[in-house]
Amino acid sequence: MRILLVEDHEELAETVADVLRGEGMAVDVALDGRAALEHAGVYPYDVIVLDRDLPGVHGDEVCRRLVAEGSGSRVLMLTAAGRVEDRVDGLRLGADDYLPKPFAFTELIARIRAVCRRSGPPLPAILSFADLRLDPARRTATRAGRRLTLRPKEFAVLEYLMAAGGRVVPAEELLERVWDEAADPFTATVKVTIGRLRAQLGAPPLIETVRASGYRIGES
Repeated sequence: MRILLVEDHEELAETVADVLRGEGMAVDVALDGRAALEHAGVYPYDVIVLDRDLPGVHGDEVCRRLVAEGSGSRVLMLTAAGRVEDRVDGLRLGADDYLPKPFAFTELIARIRAVCRRSGPPLPAILSFADLRLDPARRTATRAGRRLTLRPKEFAVLEYLMAAGGRVVPAEELLERVWDEAADPFTATVKVTIGRLRAQLGAPPLIETVRASGYRIGES
């Protein structure tokens, strides 16, 4: 899951970003509305967490432009204003959900996952293949009943491959959807993470390399 966090309070933005990254999300940060629109025009975000009260280009205008341009990103709007009218205004602009400040990180994470689920075909609560089970909500994975100890990126790659349902996923797509803008597209980051993930999963292998195409979940 790739997230754009738009928040003008830099310290808060970095704190929230760190929490979301700890949940396996790839997070880019924009500190104003103009930067948010620039990022949204370049990267395919699943969810944009948008502070309403932004300097320069206001959050309302950011939301309005995203909707007008047909952005496929879901928008979760944040604001310090707690009036019902403010929440209604945000939803009328095209936001998919609305969360007043201050908020609990657990609720923010739950709402991000909820709006993200609406952007694609419904997936089962537990992803499974052969003897592999993955629970995205609880961030747990097991194979043949054995609990796997996965790093956040390993978990995110496995989740993405399992959600693809056997489709071959190019390395470039994994880099774009699982890592943030700081990732170097010319490194072996994806290959190294796949290698560590295979070691964690053990035998028989469940991640297949399709030459010149990418990776998929399948039994060799």
